[in-house]
Amino acid sequence: MRAGSAPGNRRRAMVTALVLAVVILVGGFLLGHLAGSRSRTGLGDRSDAPKTSRDRVGPYARLALPPLPPRPEPITGPDRPPLPAEKGGPFGSRLTTGTPEVALTFDDGPDEVWTPQVLALLRDYGVRATFCMIGAKAAKNPQLVRDVVADGHTLCNHSWSHDVFLGLRDEQTVLADMRRANEALTSAAPSARISYYRQPGGNWTPVVVAAARRLGMTALHWRVDPNDWQLGPSYRIAADVTSQAAPGAIVLLHDGGGDRARTLSALRTILANLITRFHLAPLPAGREEPRPSGTDWFGRPGQ
Repeated sequence: MRAGSAPGNRRRAMVTALVLAVVILVGGFLLGHLAGSRSRTGLGDRSDAPKTSRDRVGPYARLALPPLPPRPEPITGPDRPPLPAEKGGPFGSRLTTGTPEVALTFDDGPDEVWTPQVLALLRDYGVRATFCMIGAKAAKNPQLVRDVVADGHTLCNHSWSHDVFLGLRDEQTVLADMRRANEALTSAAPSARISYYRQPGGNWTPVVVAAARRLGMTALHWRVDPNDWQLGPSYRIAADVTSQAAPGAIVLLHDGGGDRARTLSALRTILANLITRFHLAPLPAGREEPRPSGTDWFGRPGQ
């Protein structure tokens, strides 16, 4: 009897040890889950605490590089766009940010389906971008314009109706189109400053660039274009952006103008990759030039 009881005792001891290990693991998991829940509902995240757009950054924001030191905002206004003309860009339009930062830009919105999803992804990664909006769509979806501004993104004029031949029209027609789009954007978000213009299709002409500058807008082209508006796979869009990105690059993407599921899928990979390699920032919206009290933009007495 004793000889047979030793193996039985060992088996019981092994079973007991396994049960204890499972209990410890499960207990640790439950304690960690409860601690995490408590931290998420703690004083720093009370329901009565004021919320800002930067409070809503998601779980991946901590992967981003430390921010660069702040720098003065460029001055904008009539005949004073916030960024100078760039050599090599079509008719002086900008290819780069002029800084170490990479700028993600999104065209052809706002779109009821895709713009909110793009905003949510950017929020998850703590990234702000530049949205080049079509005036007619902004007039139709003013709340989306406000949502973009509330999250700290920069607005860009992308014409009233995405007229790819706008640059072939006379200056007054071009100016009227740009003004109409600007009015739609500022009507939706009065606090926004519209300091950039992007020509549909990238069909720049001297007339378009000069008209944009006259209204205080920089002509905004791009350095990286993954052609995400075409029907290529999302992995190719992501690979093109991550392989071609360099300090100062302006990246062209789309949040409107069609089915953007591929762009959205690629954007997850793009953000996860770029935030560990580059500083990502919206293009600077600029500020008004200081002027004597009681005068208008041109130094004349105000009303």
